[in-house]
Amino acid sequence: MEIIGDFSVRDIIDILIVSYVIYKLILLLRGTRAVQFMKGIIVVVGAWALSYWFQLTTLQWMMKQMIDTGLIAIIIIFQPELRRALEQIGRGKLFTRTSFVGEEQSTNELINEVIRAANHMSKRRIGALIVFEKETGLSDYIESGTLLESKVSAELLINIFTPNTPLHDGAVIIRQNMLVAAACYLPLSENPFISKELGTRHRASIGMSEVSDALCITVSEETGQISLAKNGHIVRDIKDESLISKMFEELKPPKTKEKTSSFWKWGRRKRG
Repeated sequence: MEIIGDFSVRDIIDILIVSYVIYKLILLLRGTRAVQFMKGIIVVVGAWALSYWFQLTTLQWMMKQMIDTGLIAIIIIFQPELRRALEQIGRGKLFTRTSFVGEEQSTNELINEVIRAANHMSKRRIGALIVFEKETGLSDYIESGTLLESKVSAELLINIFTPNTPLHDGAVIIRQNMLVAAACYLPLSENPFISKELGTRHRASIGMSEVSDALCITVSEETGQISLAKNGHIVRDIKDESLISKMFEELKPPKTKEKTSSFWKWGRRKRG
């Protein structure tokens, strides 16, 4: 066996294989909510290391209890991701490169198409729920619907939500300016203070914004009003100017994104 420095060729091959598997697992987790749990685990491990470094007895005991049950907790928390990984291994897809087909649209074009569709459906009181994925991955919810991987257009959105069509029930999810899936099932908010006037679509919109940083647009089937949900808050009957402004603020590239919360402060004041 050829020796290179302190490593043999076998060791190098072993390291490369393990590195590639870890890389693919990171890609698998990147599109899901598990990323936030991973950050939490890193914080716990960091606290455990500090407790031993500074000899903090009580903190050491707490960390020991958490780590002792950590394996079971990880299996429970990452159950959807583990199931997906095993399914992909069974299909032979874990080591294939995944990509979305289609032409990437500019943010301005995307917003224009969504606004056109929302206004059309609002006038005709066609219910709709459109979700924009941001930092928190929504792969779990994408898998609950029908995969489309299509360029976003007003006509496509209108056709999807037209009543009695196969995909009208549920939400569409847009990732990186691509309409990834339709007829997706979202978690309903359990907030007891939500107005009784709001139906399932609005509760799903709020629920999605509670468990992720997604931006959710809802068109009411009863009133035709357009609502916008973010971070567990919803602004009802939002006007075009405010909707366009908020969408551009949330969806434009991170490098040029400005940190402001004035819109949501205004929204809260409007709701009284």
